[in-house]
Amino acid sequence: MTGSLSNKMALGKSIKMYLTIFVATTCIYMLLYQYHMSRPPLASNEVVKPPLYIITPTYRRPEQLAELTRLGYTLKHVLNLLWLVIEDANKTNPLVAHTLDRIGVPYEYLVAPMPEQYKHTKKAKPRGVSNRNRGLDYLRANATEGVLYFADDDNTYDVNIFEQMRYTKKVSMWPVGLVTKTGVSSPIIRGGKLDGYYDGWIGGRKYPVDMAGFAVSVKFLLERPNAKMPFKPGYEEDGFLRSLAPLVNSEIELLADECRDILTWHTQTKKNPAAQPFNVTRYGNTNLAYIEKLLVRP
Repeated sequence: MTGSLSNKMALGKSIKMYLTIFVATTCIYMLLYQYHMSRPPLASNEVVKPPLYIITPTYRRPEQLAELTRLGYTLKHVLNLLWLVIEDANKTNPLVAHTLDRIGVPYEYLVAPMPEQYKHTKKAKPRGVSNRNRGLDYLRANATEGVLYFADDDNTYDVNIFEQMRYTKKVSMWPVGLVTKTGVSSPIIRGGKLDGYYDGWIGGRKYPVDMAGFAVSVKFLLERPNAKMPFKPGYEEDGFLRSLAPLVNSEIELLADECRDILTWHTQTKKNPAAQPFNVTRYGNTNLAYIEKLLVRP
């Protein structure tokens, strides 16, 4: 009798335990279901924005890493973007690659040295041209849609301009501050239409604009296989835009509140002298030995 009672008590405890587990599991599933239903739609349901291809020419100098860092953390606020960092060199620089990795913006790090015939001229050098043309070659080989923009690493950008340029159909333009004696380079808008250009140096250019003041549709570029930037100092922007012909003024989209606002500035960092040689004997066993490795010397 006693054994039978013990068995019934044990059975009762087991049933109670299983019921407790069942109720607890059911509650957990209900909570998870409510959480799942309350979540916003998955990212895969979101509308994917047209890609941006940001072409940045760069070259070895003391300010290089600082300027790439500043630009990179601006670009980090922009979605669906590929940063094409192209150095005027024969090989990549591990310090630049490390900086780009640390920033975390999707990138391609390429090289495009200036042709030898321009390196030793006593006249103005066509800086950044080989880099930008290399970027155009990359797009022709790897892109089918989106928008390209030449973003020098010594400029300042409001992130809003990237969202505006993203939907460029052919070519878009906008003002750039801190350019030449006029203080700004901008399309002139009269009656809602493009009516010329305001710039401190016109120089016989059809498109007297700053490099930071226009963007181009990738599809529009691909339809013009011969479009490229000329090795002609002062006429790089004009030559490139001319190579996109046919292009009429009415096809140029006017951004930044129809060119009534400034969202990019040609700031330019102060040039710094190269760091003096490091005294290994005096400082070799200190933290300065590590910092020395981070200094970019010409």
